[in-house]
Amino acid sequence: MTDIRDLNARAVRDSMDIVRQVQVTDLGRPTPCEGWTLADLLGHMTVQHHGFAAASRGDGADMKRWEFAPAGPDAVQQYLAASEEVLAAYAELGADLDAVFDLPEFQIDPPRFPARIAIGFHFIDYIVHAWDVAATLGLPFELRPELEQDALRITLSVPNGDNRTADGSAFVPALEIPEDASALDQVLLHLGRTPGWRPIA
Repeated sequence: MTDIRDLNARAVRDSMDIVRQVQVTDLGRPTPCEGWTLADLLGHMTVQHHGFAAASRGDGADMKRWEFAPAGPDAVQQYLAASEEVLAAYAELGADLDAVFDLPEFQIDPPRFPARIAIGFHFIDYIVHAWDVAATLGLPFELRPELEQDALRITLSVPNGDNRTADGSAFVPALEIPEDASALDQVLLHLGRTPGWRPIA
């Protein structure tokens, strides 16, 4: 069975390749995340890396680790550094994928998950957010074939209930999935994204 950290690392590094193409002049662009500019999205992606890294090291319950700030002119450098930080933190776990992560942004009590589940959340987030950035920039995005099966399995386990309409929910309600949808489109649609989204000209 593939280590979820390996899958996650591939998704995060793909996101890094896309973010490297962001220019400062792109930060005001609208994104598939309603109401968010690219600066907001990159700020969110960066702080989530910091938060998950802290959770991996036993300090995730501190809400300061999750405080959002829009990205500035050094957005790309900040994101790349945060990406390396979270991948290093996961590597430090060694074989202990039953270690507990505190993820206070999740609306359950207590918001605690074993590492293998928490890293699965992170994995899906960064497939979707990599697509978000690519779509914002008008760039193509492909889900690696070796990630498809696990991405679908984890995505389709995400509940699609009233939690999706609550303030602060990570995802909006799922959209209808056509029978012929690709693996990537199934992931996006189940998590409320529109695969055909394009930036406003």
